[in-house]
Amino acid sequence: MFICVKHTKKILLILSVFAILYSCSTKKDTVISRNWQSLNTKFNVLFNGKESFSKGIEAINSDYKDDWFKQLPLEPIKFEEKKLTLSKNNSGMGFGFNSPKKEEEKATTPFGMAEEKAVKAIQKHGMNINGEERNSQIDEAYLLLGKARYYEQRFIPAIEAFNYIIASYPFANLINETKIWRAKANIRIDNEEFAIESMKLLLEVRDSLEAELPEIIKEQGYTALAMAYIKADSIQKAKKYLIKATESLKNKDQGARNLFVLGQIYSSEEKKDSASFVFNKIINFKKAPFKYKMNANIELAKNSTTDSSATAILEKMQKLIKNRDNKAYLDALFYQVGFLYEKSDSTNLAIDYYNKSLRTKSNNSKQKTFTYEKLGNINFKNSKYQLANSYYDSVLSISTDTLNLRIRRIKRKHRNLASLINFENTIRKNDSILKIVSFSKTEQEAYFQKYIDKLKEKDEKAAQLKLNQQAFGASFGENSLQSSNKGKWYFYNSQSLNFGKTAFKKTWGTRTLEDAWRWSSKMGSNSTEKNALQVSTKNSRYDLKSYLKTIPTDKKVIDTLKLDRNDALYELGIIYKEQLKDSKLAIQRLERVSGLNPKKELILPINWHLHKLYSDLKEAIKANKHKKIILSEYPKTKFAQILRNPNKPFEEEISIDELQELYKEIYYIFKEDKFEETVAKIDTLIPTIQNSKLIPKFELLKAYAIGKYKEKEAYKIALDFIAVSYGSTEEGKKAKELVLQLNK
Repeated sequence: MFICVKHTKKILLILSVFAILYSCSTKKDTVISRNWQSLNTKFNVLFNGKESFSKGIEAINSDYKDDWFKQLPLEPIKFEEKKLTLSKNNSGMGFGFNSPKKEEEKATTPFGMAEEKAVKAIQKHGMNINGEERNSQIDEAYLLLGKARYYEQRFIPAIEAFNYIIASYPFANLINETKIWRAKANIRIDNEEFAIESMKLLLEVRDSLEAELPEIIKEQGYTALAMAYIKADSIQKAKKYLIKATESLKNKDQGARNLFVLGQIYSSEEKKDSASFVFNKIINFKKAPFKYKMNANIELAKNSTTDSSATAILEKMQKLIKNRDNKAYLDALFYQVGFLYEKSDSTNLAIDYYNKSLRTKSNNSKQKTFTYEKLGNINFKNSKYQLANSYYDSVLSISTDTLNLRIRRIKRKHRNLASLINFENTIRKNDSILKIVSFSKTEQEAYFQKYIDKLKEKDEKAAQLKLNQQAFGASFGENSLQSSNKGKWYFYNSQSLNFGKTAFKKTWGTRTLEDAWRWSSKMGSNSTEKNALQVSTKNSRYDLKSYLKTIPTDKKVIDTLKLDRNDALYELGIIYKEQLKDSKLAIQRLERVSGLNPKKELILPINWHLHKLYSDLKEAIKANKHKKIILSEYPKTKFAQILRNPNKPFEEEISIDELQELYKEIYYIFKEDKFEETVAKIDTLIPTIQNSKLIPKFELLKAYAIGKYKEKEAYKIALDFIAVSYGSTEEGKKAKELVLQLNK
């Protein structure tokens, strides 16, 4: 009897368990079943899915780097066009649930894992009974599914998930949020018109018919509308909705971002006051993230409109610099202080702060490009072209955005200055050599002996420094005798002192305490070995005769140096006059070459250019001097005709046909290997055909000729000039190709 009762209890327990499990089935519409599935979905599958989703969002926020020099995107995420692909199996709801993934196909990304959990919740815990979903958490699962797909750039499947919620759960609490996400996904696939229409229906039509929407939903909706209008290039409408989106500021991150973008738009429209108002609003927004507050302060400096406001902002910037919490922003703060000083014509202070910006340790390479550019522009303005070019070179060396219009403009300016600097270097080098050539034998010896003495002194100091590093570095190293007495002065430690004396004698031998003790002749008889770092008197670098041998004595070599220097002076005069519009330096170079017995072919163009330069400067006496030379020595030239009849419109006497014939004649001279004559004829011709479309042809032929009898660098300079000055022509394009080949 007892055994029978015991079995009966077991059977009843088993039946009870089966009854409970049956009542919790997804096919059974009972209170127990609904609550069980809902709780299991919310606190098990969906919880894990949302955790993975949150990790994905955290990774995006940590990896995304804002470019504060451009208008920020309203959503801080960078999508790649190549990843935008349509999902497979998009029939029906397009979720692809019917083909479970294999073990090796399991998701590894946070958003992929979030999607898997959402799919699992829908597949295993969905209670679609008689066409109606009875699990109250399934709409949450679909929303998580859509959001995960959105961040994985699978926008079409994401839209399908959002559409399913809207169609199946029209009265769900999350329906408005879902509509906003659907609008954002449509913006990403360039369907901003639909996004605008659906958001207006939600925010304007629905809001007027029913109870007022929550502030957070309004903020999200207006932000989505602004995104759509920015994508559609309707900036004015985007502004309107950004203003609406920033009324409540419920979401501190998105709210601060919306304000910053609004301020940037005002700034780009030159509405400085409106921009400053918005940036001040960010600064006063207590919950705004620190990065927005700091960059708002920086933007305020950019938008200062009056001297009084600039002074107030300058004081504020100095306070921010002193605050140690702002260490990460020091490079930008120093730069803005420099900008404010430059704006108030305090150029020296501006340069000082720009240099402070560069010295600040920072990974912000783009900020450095702006700072280098500012310093380059200041030096360019002050006619310090070589120094300016070094700053432009620094911009190009650290910039990675080669397609940027600003960087391309700097690159073009750098190329122009590169030709100028090469000519200046030619002049400096040849002038130095010719100066030494002009010395007497005694003066040449004294000049190089002075150089050798300086070289020896420099080498001595380097040797002593190396010795100190070896001796003292070893004695104070971790394995040295001094290691146990850290913090004590070297000479207070007898062991270290004795070690140092031994090391000195080993290296230098016994020395008398006197001047120039390092020389080998001062070494005592007890020395055991010579110092490896000893300055050798037999070193060829100290051999006076080897320097004297390098002085050219051949008249042809000396004449070539003079000709190259004169050509460089003339070319520089033209560059300063035509490209840089620097009359002062153009006159200096042309006047100098005029007094150095230049080639006969250069005399006419030199006098013409000097006449034009002095005329533009209203210096009539000097202009007339060069005018007389042209009229008296070159009366039949085009230049003389223009000077005699200045009011007569300039007409080309040489027709295109005649120019083409001239080109052929000069080309035949080139083919006969008369390269210097080719260059001379083109130099004489070009000033007379300034309005001709054939100038690039002559310039390219001149470059070819230069390449035949001068160094590679001179050939490259000539090609660079054509590439820059006539870039859109066939000759300009050809020059660019040749420059690229030379650079390989």
